[in-house]
Amino acid sequence: MDISLLLKIAGVGLIVSVVFQILSKSGRDEQAMLVSLAGVVIVLLMLVREIAELLDVIRSLFGI
Repeated sequence: MDISLLLKIAGVGLIVSVVFQILSKSGRDEQAMLVSLAGVVIVLLMLVREIAELLDVIRSLFGI
């Protein structure tokens, strides 16, 4: 796993948390929830390749 992936995830988390705080303080809780959900989806899409690689390693380890 590369350090750049961790930095990208941390950057997305930082941006999402700032936008979430701004929206929740201005009374737009619904939009804040949607921003946090979008952040989770973005991070999961970034991790799909790593999860697929992990599953390939597990399959080759057990010979499936």
